[in-house]
Amino acid sequence: MKILVTGTHFTPAIATIEELRKTSGVDVVYVGRKTTQEGDKTASVESQILPAKGIKFIPIIAGRLQRVLTLYTIPSLFKIPIGFIQAFYIVLSEKPDVILSFGGYVAVPVVFLGWLLSVPIVIHEQTLVSGLANKISALFADKICLSFVSKFSLKKENTILTGNPIRKEILQPENKPDLIYERIFKTAKQKNLPVLLVTGGNQGSHILNTAVEKALDELTKIALIIHVTGDNKFNDFGRLKNKQNDHYLVKKWIGDGWGAMLSKIDLVISRAGINTLTELAFLGKPALVIPIPYLYQDEQNKNAEYFKGLGLAGILPQSKLSAESLFKEIESALRNLPLLTKAALGAKSVVITSAAKRIALETILLKKI
Repeated sequence: MKILVTGTHFTPAIATIEELRKTSGVDVVYVGRKTTQEGDKTASVESQILPAKGIKFIPIIAGRLQRVLTLYTIPSLFKIPIGFIQAFYIVLSEKPDVILSFGGYVAVPVVFLGWLLSVPIVIHEQTLVSGLANKISALFADKICLSFVSKFSLKKENTILTGNPIRKEILQPENKPDLIYERIFKTAKQKNLPVLLVTGGNQGSHILNTAVEKALDELTKIALIIHVTGDNKFNDFGRLKNKQNDHYLVKKWIGDGWGAMLSKIDLVISRAGINTLTELAFLGKPALVIPIPYLYQDEQNKNAEYFKGLGLAGILPQSKLSAESLFKEIESALRNLPLLTKAALGAKSVVITSAAKRIALETILLKKI
């Protein structure tokens, strides 16, 4: 059985792929973006990680409808028909038994051409609001897997509550943190200081990286910091790596050992991506989140408000983000860390730990007899 997985939300995708590969006779192919975003030549995380795991990765050139006029708006429109032509060739040549989509503009042409060629379709919605791409894909889907009780308008008769997949390294961390992380935690214990994790997700966040950089001298007086910069055209990693010291560690991203490292973190500063928040909810890690303000239907602000209501996250709007405001919010959070940690533990109630298994099972069961 061949399953073609596609989409831009890689964290739940890789968790589900790991479950799919446990089933004998299942072959997985991934169709995704080659670079992180338009105008940035940085290779996507999926294009680097999947081939290393022995999973066939097929890049696709897919355009999208942009809601803000940029230099890439017109070129992106021209990419749309190219994406559909590529998708037709990919689906025709790979001959998948089922297509499993994790949303995003990359998935739309693959889902549509799969439907056109009578391939069963499963889509997964991670967030609290459905993005434009998934609203389109839902029209052609045989099954729609939801992470949370739905408050958005997708077809009701074929929706299934599965939860949002969490990677095995979070659910069952087997590897100890790398020795370099162990040194950070050992130093923190010796100096009786907390350890902060700063992350902007797989793509990183230039505005967050910059704010941390400007506040670094003050922040390293009150905490030790592990900073995951992501990889982008601004070369944040290369610049910030030169500022490393005993209280500040910089990584482009963290692979093996992520779960073991994250389980020891005291406070997380991040964007408000649903996958990051789901992992933090499972671990009960308090967070200060800076939502991206310009996404479709204000997705990240809604994520942030939802998890704030669960006691997991405090919110710092991007419009108010500066080195000074970031330091002030972190300092305040650290003063109240025991109370915040206790409150964050309650957020685990919305996490369905078997989500990846459920989606994998629903996908396998959809194969035509």
